[in-house]
Amino acid sequence: MNKTSGLGRGLDSLIPQKSKSLQADEPTSQSGDKEKISEIPVENIFPNPNQPRQNFDQASLDELADSIKEHGIIQPLILVRMNDREFQIVAGERRWRAAKSAGLKTVPAVVRDVNEQKKLELALIENIQRKNLNPLEAALAYRKLMEEFNLNQGELAKRLGKDQSAISNTMRILNTIPQVKEAVMADRISEGHARVLAGLPEEDQINVLNQILAEKWNVRQTEKAGRGIVMKKQLRKIPSDPEARAKEEELQDYFGTKVDVRKIGGAGQIVIKFFSNEEYQDILKKLMK
Repeated sequence: MNKTSGLGRGLDSLIPQKSKSLQADEPTSQSGDKEKISEIPVENIFPNPNQPRQNFDQASLDELADSIKEHGIIQPLILVRMNDREFQIVAGERRWRAAKSAGLKTVPAVVRDVNEQKKLELALIENIQRKNLNPLEAALAYRKLMEEFNLNQGELAKRLGKDQSAISNTMRILNTIPQVKEAVMADRISEGHARVLAGLPEEDQINVLNQILAEKWNVRQTEKAGRGIVMKKQLRKIPSDPEARAKEEELQDYFGTKVDVRKIGGAGQIVIKFFSNEEYQDILKKLMK
């Protein structure tokens, strides 16, 4: 499947379109001509400050460095010129980092002229296509594109060739507390977990997060817990029902303990509280009558 089909002319002109007769390491221009690949000194190359990926797994970089030592760099980097000697990475920071680790003095690269928006778009696309971004990294990159270049979610979805709902769901992670974001970045919880937490009040997010980590909840279990919290808060907001309050007082007199009656229309809950094993046994006997 062609990943760039929905990217628009701006990105199509930047991402190599390879014909069957071309090798994977032969980028082409928009006209289809092969682009010039130059050997650029590693020390003259610098990361793109708008790089969406913030977390580079060291084990993965070490594996790539070993591969580069044996096979070299198959796909050239894409750079833009900063001045006569220095270049900035648009795509290929992992390869550049691994090449430095492997001890290479130069790396193959294509030098292009692109503006700031195209640099950020291409860096994001390159990461999405080659190695999935962490969900939080993707969410931050989406927001950066929208804020800096005045795009709405629909326009961003069209540029990136993604469903608007997928972008919206990923960006919900940004509504979570810092502890949740840290857990997502460290791959301790999934994007699905984080989306559920994003729908909860901030004071409840940390409690549910701790339960996810301690009890290894899956997303379905997290959703169930989230629904329970939302339901309880909705019940608390319901105006006092005089009939329910009267029944609550009757039940408290009967059981000799605190009773909560929470009623919504024809449904609700009756919660009978106990504070000792003796109270528990007494309540059971009365319930069994």
